[in-house]
Amino acid sequence: MKGLGWKEAALVIGAAALVWLMLTSIGVVPSEAIAGLVRGSVGGPAAWRQTLREMTPLLIAGLAVAVALRAGLFNIGADGQLLVGAAAAAVVALAVPGPVGVVLACAAAAAAGGLWAFPAGWIKVARGGHEVISTIMLNNIAVFLTLWLVRGPIKDPSVQTWTTPSLPTGTGIPSLVEAGVFRLNWALPLAILAAVAFGVWLQRTVGGFELRAVGANLTAAKVAGVDVDRIRIRAMVASGALAGLAGAVLVLAFEKRFYSNFSPGYGFDALGVALLAGNSAWGLLPSAFLFAALSAGTTSVQILGVPKGLSTVLLGLIIIVFAVLRYREACRDG
Repeated sequence: MKGLGWKEAALVIGAAALVWLMLTSIGVVPSEAIAGLVRGSVGGPAAWRQTLREMTPLLIAGLAVAVALRAGLFNIGADGQLLVGAAAAAVVALAVPGPVGVVLACAAAAAAGGLWAFPAGWIKVARGGHEVISTIMLNNIAVFLTLWLVRGPIKDPSVQTWTTPSLPTGTGIPSLVEAGVFRLNWALPLAILAAVAFGVWLQRTVGGFELRAVGANLTAAKVAGVDVDRIRIRAMVASGALAGLAGAVLVLAFEKRFYSNFSPGYGFDALGVALLAGNSAWGLLPSAFLFAALSAGTTSVQILGVPKGLSTVLLGLIIIVFAVLRYREACRDG
């Protein structure tokens, strides 16, 4: 990236000044808050464990949103797809314990997420309905549907809280590394491998070229003979399937059950992960790590009086700054 112009430099300085003003206005020393963010995200084995745990579903869900974005679609429904995927994974894993149940649970989660995304893709292609509206509506339906399930049909009858029974011992995605308080689950390297595979597929296959063509210029893709409608529906279904898989990972690797208010907003954060990564599949890795680190770090600095919402503000400012810088580069190249 070439040197910053004065406008871009002013934007960066202004964003930093805004954060500084917010912190000082609530009586927090900015340097202490920054130090706390670092300690809470990468300051020790426990901090790394939490950051990498947060990164895992964010990377998979970010990949889900990225697939849709490359087809020119905004999948705002990743959180709902994650929820139905997580619920499906819990039901299957409870019914079929052991490694076979883990595989079936992942397949069920992907199928549930894909099916949940399909109506938005179909409405877009067949009726011209905007996918942002349809996926947001499907999010609300997913929230109430899974809440009804966990309050009734799949609820653990032995407890008062709205939760499924815990998964049987031996049913789940195991840890790759266990060293003291540090844990690294197999799900993260598999998620990284999936992001790398998507990048390779996108650049080196006919299907990847068609997906990029549809997202880059719909009219040109049609003229070139690409079946635009088929590509868009497939992209939305694949996006939903990956989001559902993110829900399965949360259940199988970390939570070991499904419960009400299961997602703190991973699906919505995933949109930021994908947008920050831009058009690069490889960019999903540092983007997901940044989101995860800020989430873990802001949790730890709440004892200083810093609100949890600080991470949302920081991420929003970062996305705005990067979007402006990318636009500037695009204008120079174009």
